[in-house]
Amino acid sequence: MTLLDDLLADLAAEGDRLRALVAGLDAAGWATATPAPGWSVAAQVAHLLWTDEAATLAARAHDDQGPWDALVLAAVEDPTGFVDAAALALAALPPEELLARWDGARAGLAAALRAVPDGVRMPWFGPPMAPASMVTARFMETWAHALDVHDALGVAPEVTDRIRHVAHLGVRTRGFAFAAHGVDVPDADVRVELVAPSGGTWTWGPDDAPERVTGPAHDFCRLVTQRVHRADTDLVAVGPGADAWLDVAQCFAGPPGAGRDAVTRA
Repeated sequence: MTLLDDLLADLAAEGDRLRALVAGLDAAGWATATPAPGWSVAAQVAHLLWTDEAATLAARAHDDQGPWDALVLAAVEDPTGFVDAAALALAALPPEELLARWDGARAGLAAALRAVPDGVRMPWFGPPMAPASMVTARFMETWAHALDVHDALGVAPEVTDRIRHVAHLGVRTRGFAFAAHGVDVPDADVRVELVAPSGGTWTWGPDDAPERVTGPAHDFCRLVTQRVHRADTDLVAVGPGADAWLDVAQCFAGPPGAGRDAVTRA
């Protein structure tokens, strides 16, 4: 299997888990409010559907640029509300139709990504992306929005080593996180050492880096997707740059989010 095959398999597994969670919900379950203000469970799934469809248009742009260009023009007309409006519109679909369309979007995206010619980067709302990078981003978003749904329904999510993709993206976007907050990136290298759900250790950065971040990988992944307040994690930062990073950590595109309020820990 190729790297892309491996990534797509993990993305499919994450999507399947969320689908299984919501498939049996009644109308009240689909309407349950999630931690994202104004977004129900249906809106969370609808957002993933819309983004998978958008990514499919991007993956096919090497062969047919028109649909992607039309989507970008629509986004330009309402840059701050376009994504929310799309999610809320799709969330109004009957649940069976919403799930069926998401099933089609997930399969269509995988096929479109496999068809991207070697060396070709896909257009996106930020910098162009290679197919593997797009899958990693789709995994991160699917996992993060699934956390919101689990939270809303009061169900503890399974934590697997698949979250390494989120951790990797979180490390790679350190510079972006500072830039998104209008802050210069600290000069010092940072060593990241995270304990995987299975008990192993994942590392990034030089062994002899003057600063470091350590702790549970699950905490780090929730922090960089802004699904937990830093105070409610067991992450430890050594050095001023590493400490500042954990205050602004963000691995998703767009402006800084509001994050989550701290919860008093017993």
